[in-house]
Amino acid sequence: MDAVELLRSVGSVARTQTLRDRGLSKRQIANAVARGEMMRLRKGVLALPGASDDFKAALINNGLLTCASASRHYGLWLLNPHSRLHLSCLHGHGRGFANHRERSVPPHEYLPLVGVVDVLIHALHCLPPVEAAVMVESSLRRSDTVKPFLLERLQGDRNGKARSALELVTGCADSALEVVARILFRNAGFHVETQVPINGVGRVDFLLEGFLVVEVDGAAYHSDRRALRRDLHRNNTTIAGGYLVLRYSYEDIMFNQEAVLEQVRAVLSGRVIR
Repeated sequence: MDAVELLRSVGSVARTQTLRDRGLSKRQIANAVARGEMMRLRKGVLALPGASDDFKAALINNGLLTCASASRHYGLWLLNPHSRLHLSCLHGHGRGFANHRERSVPPHEYLPLVGVVDVLIHALHCLPPVEAAVMVESSLRRSDTVKPFLLERLQGDRNGKARSALELVTGCADSALEVVARILFRNAGFHVETQVPINGVGRVDFLLEGFLVVEVDGAAYHSDRRALRRDLHRNNTTIAGGYLVLRYSYEDIMFNQEAVLEQVRAVLSGRVIR
């Protein structure tokens, strides 16, 4: 493997020693730099043109990405984009980023990322509770870790906020939007069941108070006529089975929460919505 291929295989940014440990000589590295195939970001740090800016920032600051900044690299749900960089730097100094120093598990094998468990722990401490719950939910549903393992690392008084955010997580949602909706309905005091099977219908997103089905739909909803017909049949079958049905879009759940709750309360109380 030549120098460029090797550097690309470890994320396109790496410490010189990482490449040396994988068999590159000083001469091979120097020649690749001289040819412009890779560049020195600082002493001991190399990158390919077009390498990820956040990976470069991590190694320039002698740290590892974590929290919101590590989410996309691990394929975790992130409710809102974050412009602020989140790093784990053991040296404890540097500007322009949030520093999450503590680590409890080994980092990624070759990328500048803390381990996924530490990404979640840092998110639970740092992000707003719903945003942290969304990230943790996505990790638990694909079995990266389990809730008790995270809870073991959140003992003591100083971890109360993080434990409260973790309590919002169930690991059964199919999307970030479902996490937000579940928390919204439960915080409003409704009895909420999730992913409930109904005969002839399949699983519905939520069943409130035992009779109100609530479905939340992302941007791909009704992408074609077949999907529209399927969902109309699904709605009609649900209602014929004795349930009431409400459906909400991404915009409703994210930006019109009070209107959603008002409508749900009206249906649950038996009032006509006008």
